[in-house]
Formats: sequence, C-alpha cells, structure tokens
Amino acid sequence: MKYLLVLILALSFGLNAFAQDKKEGAINDEMLKRLNNSVKMDNYTKAMQNAVSNNEISKLAFNRGLVDKIDEHFAHRIEIKGITNQKKTGRCWLFTGLNVLRPKVIKKYNLKEFEFSENYLFFWDQLEKANLFLEAILETKDEKIDSRKVEWLFKHPIGDGGVWNMMVDLVEKYGMVPKEAMQESFNSENTRMMNRLIKRKLREGGINIRKLYKKGEKLSALRKEKEKILADVYRILIISLGTPPTKFTWRYEDKDGNLSKSNEYTPLSFYKEVIETELKEYVMLMHDPAKEYYKLYEIEYSRNRYDGKNWKYINLPLKELKKYAKNSILADESMYFSCDVGKQLNREKGIVAVNLYDYESIFGVKFGMNKKDRILTFESASTHGMALVGVDTSATGKTTKWLLENSWGKDSGHEGFLIMTDAWFSEYMFRLVIQKQFLPAKVLDVLKQKPILLPPWDPMS
Repeated sequence: MKYLLVLILALSFGLNAFAQDKKEGAINDEMLKRLNNSVKMDNYTKAMQNAVSNNEISKLAFNRGLVDKIDEHFAHRIEIKGITNQKKTGRCWLFTGLNVLRPKVIKKYNLKEFEFSENYLFFWDQLEKANLFLEAILETKDEKIDSRKVEWLFKHPIGDGGVWNMMVDLVEKYGMVPKEAMQESFNSENTRMMNRLIKRKLREGGINIRKLYKKGEKLSALRKEKEKILADVYRILIISLGTPPTKFTWRYEDKDGNLSKSNEYTPLSFYKEVIETELKEYVMLMHDPAKEYYKLYEIEYSRNRYDGKNWKYINLPLKELKKYAKNSILADESMYFSCDVGKQLNREKGIVAVNLYDYESIFGVKFGMNKKDRILTFESASTHGMALVGVDTSATGKTTKWLLENSWGKDSGHEGFLIMTDAWFSEYMFRLVIQKQFLPAKVLDVLKQKPILLPPWDPMS
C-alpha cells in the first residue's frame, strides 16, 4: 500500500509537470530554441556583447555626432543672475516657481543676484500636505481600507514634490521671504529621512482616526485627534527645518554698490512689495496627446493646502504651446516648464536631445512608442521642473532649440542650464505655465469650462 501511494504521487507529479510544460503561453523547449536561433552571434553581436557586458550602456550609446551639431548660443535668452540648487530633494517645482519670479525682483531693485527662501515655503508645504492627507482620511472614513482611493492616500501621505499651483497657494497664504531670512537646513537639502518619519507618523495617525471612527467617535473628536497628529508633524518640521519668521528685516546692495535702508517686513508684506505680477495671471498648460485638446482638466488631491486649489490645466496641441512659449521669451518673461528630464539627458554637458543615446544601434532592437503610448503605459511622465528662459532659431526663423534654467547648481550641466533641442521639447515636455497676456481668447475661454476631474493616480498627476 505504501509503495502504491508513492507510485501514485510520482505519476501525479509527472502528469502535472507534463501539463505545465504544455500550457499555452509558457516558455517551453521549442520556444527557447526559436529565441536562441533569433540571435545570430556574428562578429558585431560578439563585439557588442563584450562591450556592453563590461561597460555602462549609456556611455557606449552616447551619440557624439549629434552633440557636435548643438552649439551653446541663443538668439534670445532672458538674463539670469545666479543658479539655485535644490540639492538632494524633489523641490524642483518650488525652486522653478520662485526662479520664474526671481528675475523680476532682480530687475526691480537693480540687484547683482537674489534668491527667495525655498526652506520657508517648504516648511509650510509639508505642514499643509500633512493636513490635506488627514482631512482626506476623514473624507474617506466610510470607504474600505483597500479601496483604490484610500490605498493611494496611505501610499502617498506626503512628499516633497509638487507643481506650480502649490507654490502659488503657499505664497498667497504665507507670503515669502528672502533666503537670508530663513536659510536652508541640512534636512531641507536632504529631505529623505524627514519625509520618511513624517510619513510614518501620518500613516499611524490615519489608521488611528479610522479606528476611532469605527468605535463611534464623532467628527469633532476625530478632528481633535487630527490636530494632535499635526502637532507632532509641526514639531518634526521645527526641529528639522527651523522656525519660519513672522517678521524680519531686509536690506540690499544693488549692482552699483548702493546700500538700501533696512526695513521690517512680514512675509506677506514682503511678497506684496516685491512681486508686482498677479499670480492669478498665470495659466498652466499641458500637452497630453492621450486626452482631448481644448479641455480643462483638474487632478484630485493635486494641491498642498486643504483650503487651496487643485491643479487645473488646459490641454493644447504642441504647435500652439511652442508658439506661446516663444512669444513669452521674446517678451523677457520666463516660464515654469516640466518634463521627463531623465530621457536622453547628458547631465555633464547639459544637453537633452532625441537620439542623444542610440540604444537601437547598440542592441539592434527598435524602441518605437510615441508620446501618447508612453504616457498611457507610464513609460514617460513629468518628473522635473525648470524655468524656460531661452529660444534659438535658424536662418529661416525655425525654432531649433531652447534653454532651461535648472536648479541642480551651477556646476551641473551647461553652467547650471540645460540646452534642449526642439525635437526633445516635442517628445518629453508636458507642462508649461504662462501669463494670460500671451494666450489668445480661444485658449482663455477654456478656463470657463467645468473642469474634468481626474483621479490622483492619473498618469499626468
């Protein structure tokens, strides 16, 4: 009986293995043979195998012939004084937003250079995002813990990334200060550990709020619990980033050596004095070929203030976006610009160009997705913000390349800038913030539409 049982189990295992081997779609011996035969180990393939297996792929794929055709000159570029550095953080959106406004202050006061305090606004950004998360937990308290929205909230309770509208909401509520009024701290320049601890506290607080609700606690009690959690977050921020000033004094020396008198400001009074352009005059545009053009879209929870505004954008054809961008630069107005910066980037030379890295020639494999397909499959998305500050044209007037003011420090790229070919703009640019004065009525009329609400996990979020 014992040997019969062993025989039955052995036969069963063999039959199962046979069934698995014959399952349609599985890799079997015949398929492996075909795959192996598809790779011809000729001299070129052997050379590539030796080269690629022993070296960094991107260095071998670098298209030197293309780089030699890109010069560093621009027909028109906005004057920039000083390059900022976000260090090891995701605060590019904040640096970029402030870099768009910075030239106005330099020009107004005839300064050698000037920088706003990113740390000041970052402090309030983190506190506001914590509050937004906890309020979202209250709003979704009746939903199951594994619903897509609640799951998304707990996966992304807070972060240091953002978009233009978040900078605007912070400035309008908290004002702004010069960098000397609240300098960077180690943790504002290295946000990873602080963010990790705040996320831990928020997740702990979020799950406790849900437990209290299940026990029958009223909304007023839940909000008291929320404030206790916020107090812990506030304490972490104070210790990590420093205390935001409520008042400060500021004086400056202009480029002619004249020293101004020292004046006292609040952050809001400073903002109202130094920034003359109304921030409501800026409009966010998008090029997303996966969505209908000339429509207004809004992304849920794409804000930092609970009492603020979600990110709203007008989706436009690429040709129009480029036209408005060029007109803005010719008028010396820089723009907030975001893109998929990691694609075809040479950080050392400061160049982004289509086919800057020729991976197809290295592997003999074609990579053929268009921009729409890359968006829909999450192959490409907006990952970095910079200020668009220059444009170059050919002898016939055709746009050939653009200049981006980056926030990776003056030693990164081309003296702190990135040179972007027009073809790369087409493929990897997504967001552009531009003043209303450069937009025609047909575009501004889109702002009157009721926005189409997109979920926070939309590919363009």
